[in-house]
Amino acid sequence: MAQHTEPFKDLGLDTRLLTALEHQGLHTPTEIQDQAIPVILSGFDLIASSKTGSGKTLAFLLPSLHRLMKTKALGKRDPRALILAPTRELAKQVYEQLRSLTSGTSYNIALLLGGENFNDQIKLLRRQPQLIVATPGRLANHLDARSLMLNGLELLIMDEADRMLDLGFAKELNQINDAADHRRRQTLMFSATLDHAQVNEMADKLLKAPKRIAVGAANAEHVDIEKRFYLCDHLDHKQALFQHILSSQPYQQAIIFTATRPDTERLATLLKEQGLSTAALSGDMSQAERNRIMDSFSRGQFKVLITTDVASRGLDLLQVSLVVNFDMPKQAEEYVHRIGRTGRAGAKGVAMSLVGPNDWDAFKRVERFLQQDISFMTFEGLGGKFKGLRPVVDKSKGKAATRGNGYQGKGGPNAYQPPKKKKPEKAFKDRSDRLEPGTGLGSSDGMAPLKRKKPTDSTPE
Repeated sequence: MAQHTEPFKDLGLDTRLLTALEHQGLHTPTEIQDQAIPVILSGFDLIASSKTGSGKTLAFLLPSLHRLMKTKALGKRDPRALILAPTRELAKQVYEQLRSLTSGTSYNIALLLGGENFNDQIKLLRRQPQLIVATPGRLANHLDARSLMLNGLELLIMDEADRMLDLGFAKELNQINDAADHRRRQTLMFSATLDHAQVNEMADKLLKAPKRIAVGAANAEHVDIEKRFYLCDHLDHKQALFQHILSSQPYQQAIIFTATRPDTERLATLLKEQGLSTAALSGDMSQAERNRIMDSFSRGQFKVLITTDVASRGLDLLQVSLVVNFDMPKQAEEYVHRIGRTGRAGAKGVAMSLVGPNDWDAFKRVERFLQQDISFMTFEGLGGKFKGLRPVVDKSKGKAATRGNGYQGKGGPNAYQPPKKKKPEKAFKDRSDRLEPGTGLGSSDGMAPLKRKKPTDSTPE
């Protein structure tokens, strides 16, 4: 993470904020903070992008709080600042940072999440919070119920706007914009990339003559994360690699990403039987249960967290030194967010990815996105036969497509031999075809991908 020589105090922030930063051991802004804070303090609308782990949350929280501390409220009862986040987990993370910065002040803040008691949230809103962190779906619910008014809103902040739009929240964002004061409001939009058609279209609607900041490309090399890739033949082989990694690699805490919810439970049970303190997390859990697991993991009560992409963004877990992609993600950008759970705040991290035949297309998308030629590593005794899928030319159309059985080599004398008592096909049939929204392609066992069922967990936040 790029650091600058000028300390936070040279940015002209309120002394109460500088004291809060001092208590957190933060003295020097990151690159996105150094560039964004002066623009926001000047009152401009802003659209900005920076890679994961770059410190963007403080980049908008610090100047926003400074503005509220130095100016009078436009309205007496309405919230002054609204921060929107695409997922419950990210909203909670932003709220915790906001709470640490406002500790010791008279500011009343509220967290509004989908999946939690609506009436309890109405009681919170009756206390007239000055700052609200919310997911867009739940915020729109309160507008519909007239339990919240935004006439006096001074700051509208959208964190991970690209993710919100990808999740289908354009209608809610427009509704929130229409409910808020346009003339005196400052609007900030943060996105993983500025090359997103919907983000730019939304920015044209919501922002007034915005400044634009791009700090590091979304596919920029993260120097604090060592990336390793391993080929595997089928599910049994992948599982053998996975177990070897966790038993042989040094790490403080590890996050394992899978494509399916049943695999989180299956792999967690496997590791628990081997004596590893492990928790499983997926989108079909209640919000209270997800919060409990994440809080326990952040306090170090679990060594390993196995999860779907529900935990791929926004979580600042400084003890995570290892990330394993048991399945490759469907979207290349999601790979960057997954591995960004390690290598944070200048710490070093390792990201290992297991690539089987059904992961191959997703792997190639990641390779193109990173603009790198990726080579594969092997573990002694765990080599495989799969060497990748060759492009096959369709002579009738003159187009190339990846086809074939994927076994393009015989392996060496130490090649992995799957257990004879359990055929890969049977192992594959035990896996569910229910995929989390925006996750990987399913198991990598050399068979065709399963058809998806509609996601059953509630997408609207």
